[in-house]
Amino acid sequence: MFIVGLTGGISSGKSTVANVFRENGIPVVDADAIAREVVEPGTTAWKKIKEEFGEEILLPSGKLNREKLGEIIFGDIDKRRKLNEWTHPEIHRTIMFEVLRYFLAGHRYVVLDLPLLFESGVMLSYIYKIICVTCTPEQQLERLIKRNSMSKHLAEQRIAAQMPLEVKCEKAHYIIDNTSDIENTRVQAKRVIGILNDSWEHWRIRLYIGVLAAVVFLPILYWWYYV
Repeated sequence: MFIVGLTGGISSGKSTVANVFRENGIPVVDADAIAREVVEPGTTAWKKIKEEFGEEILLPSGKLNREKLGEIIFGDIDKRRKLNEWTHPEIHRTIMFEVLRYFLAGHRYVVLDLPLLFESGVMLSYIYKIICVTCTPEQQLERLIKRNSMSKHLAEQRIAAQMPLEVKCEKAHYIIDNTSDIENTRVQAKRVIGILNDSWEHWRIRLYIGVLAAVVFLPILYWWYYV
């Protein structure tokens, strides 16, 4: 099994593309969903966030007020770095566990929906191909304001906190242009799926793992049987 990275900017259209993969039976690991799980009330990260930022960033239910927290961290790079230090290791561990689960289930490849793939750099060495979903800066800003019902200033802060889309596109293997209608985006995503489905990379990886397993376990079996 090989790993495909799906990235882009906030509100660039990654979710639309991820859904096309899911519709075609390809597993998608959503880093944003995992990021929400690791800060659920009572978790280690949640306790650290509460201690650092105070009760005012909590909802009555005890869950994080993500909008309030976002206003704080996207205006202060040091606080954003602290938050990442508390959450990213657990996020990446959970991602790798999910990848292993899909590998054992026999899938040929899995898609990692990672908005900060290039920014963090942690998963890059494990990824075979990278897809970047892009749109114009004006569309990105407009979509984010509309989706999150936030001010233009806050939306600009969040976009500026990420690597520019044009730089991400330069680093990607496949680019999906989400400047037009959704159907056009879906057609592009299906085209990439066709290319990935034709790849034999998963057999190379499985052969490598098989050889590695043989090197490790055959001496053990020999010793157990003959000694």
